[in-house]
Amino acid sequence: MKVSAAIAHILKREGVDVIFGYPRNAVLEQAAKIGVRPVIVRQERTGVHMADALSRLTRGKRMGVFAMQHGPGTENAYGGVAQAYSESVPVLVLPQGYARRLAYVPDNYNASLSMRDVTKHAEPITDAAEVTNIMRRAFTQLRNGRLRPVLVEMPWDVLDEEALAPEEYQPVPVTRFAPDPAEINAAAKLIVNASRPVIYAGQGVHWADAYQELKALAELLAAPVGTSLEGKSAFNEKHPLALGSGGAAIPGQLRRFLDDADLIFGIGCSFSETAFGVRMPKGKRIVHATLDPADINKSVPCEMALIGDAKLTLSMLHDACAALIEGKRDMTAPAREIAAAEKDWMEDWLPLLTSDETPLSPYRVLWDLQEAVDVANTIITHDAGSPRDQLSPYWKTTEPLTYIGWGKSTQLGYGLGLAMGAKLACPDKLCINVWGDAAIGFTGMDFETAVREKLPILSILLNNSAMAIELNQMPIATEKFRSTDISGDYAAFARALGGYGERVSEPDEIKPAIARALKAIEAGQPALLEFMTCKETRASRL
Repeated sequence: MKVSAAIAHILKREGVDVIFGYPRNAVLEQAAKIGVRPVIVRQERTGVHMADALSRLTRGKRMGVFAMQHGPGTENAYGGVAQAYSESVPVLVLPQGYARRLAYVPDNYNASLSMRDVTKHAEPITDAAEVTNIMRRAFTQLRNGRLRPVLVEMPWDVLDEEALAPEEYQPVPVTRFAPDPAEINAAAKLIVNASRPVIYAGQGVHWADAYQELKALAELLAAPVGTSLEGKSAFNEKHPLALGSGGAAIPGQLRRFLDDADLIFGIGCSFSETAFGVRMPKGKRIVHATLDPADINKSVPCEMALIGDAKLTLSMLHDACAALIEGKRDMTAPAREIAAAEKDWMEDWLPLLTSDETPLSPYRVLWDLQEAVDVANTIITHDAGSPRDQLSPYWKTTEPLTYIGWGKSTQLGYGLGLAMGAKLACPDKLCINVWGDAAIGFTGMDFETAVREKLPILSILLNNSAMAIELNQMPIATEKFRSTDISGDYAAFARALGGYGERVSEPDEIKPAIARALKAIEAGQPALLEFMTCKETRASRL
């Protein structure tokens, strides 16, 4: 069979049932021939975002795959690949490439060279006989170790060549590894002897499906648990020991407990220092458990390191700690302290969260949204900038993988593709993206993809008619040239693309509008609610 057909058959054997793309790429047609659904997007970056969400929400069981045209299509996809790389999400990227004789000609975009810095592994197919080996290497990298995008570049002249049918191809094995038991015992002693330990959980808990193990360790030690944005929903945020999730904006109780801790146990996190992550206090004892040794002492110095799968690590650590204490510790005192700290913090924010002012407070919109939907059966994601800060500290998740958090890279427009990919992964869930009038300018046309591909999502648009967080950076440009002014009738835009669209300006109309949008979604129609908001830029940056 042709190389393009061989690749499609291997994808299907690896469990791929949907492939995102933008023509021209021969694998899209070959995949369709054998029942793999092509989802065609309006912009390449959005397609990578959709593949990203599919991988996340199925823990890689349905691997996200994106295929695109050589040259401009591949160039346009770069941002999406870079975003998935920064968030440690496995996505198989299949760019068509220039013919082999042209692959290294100056000015011809060579994806396997140009994307090496934003992929875990990048390899071109230069010989039709090597297709099976190359794809096996790709999936092995996608399913093992630290999870990140992998790229296989397919020169257009190779795709039409004859290859051996991959009849003997078997799905690649998935491996896990655990820390040294001696190191587990030493770490257990440190943690058990700490007087104010805090557990900080990251995305590795999601990938390892380690939710029960995290809960068991926290309850054994009566240790408060906070999460990174990527780790949000790894721990029930209504649990008495929950501190919530932090990024650039952080709940007051999480900030207080981190600052007052005498030991911080990081599990499944990188502790990467970014402008959009949780700032770790200096001078604390740190036990860092992660899958990738490259993260150890990268940004935060640690006293002990545990390298391995989060589920195995937590299970071993639980048993080692249990051997050092008698029964579960009483969580009454830490739970009472957490509740008091949260109450103190919320006193400053409740006026915004319940404001009756117009233009609308974006905090009020999102507070009402949380009350209007079934949070346990909702998957929600923020966008970059203010929507992230206005949503993440206050939205309380109760079930795993019901919040797609991100922030190491902050590309505007990421949330729409994530919501659409989430709907493909979890069709029975309500899938929501929250964005602003800047973000919609980057990927808004792909709302039409939601309509065309029958993906009834809910888009919450906060329209303040400005690049509000840039106002204090560009006062003269704004005053003289109105450089930060942006706007449009986005509800009408959604209707023009075939979706449900409604503009809301009054606070008492927020919940009724959400109810109307949910009815449209139940009928199979994507919905966009445009809320006319004030230029609120305050955030809980502690």
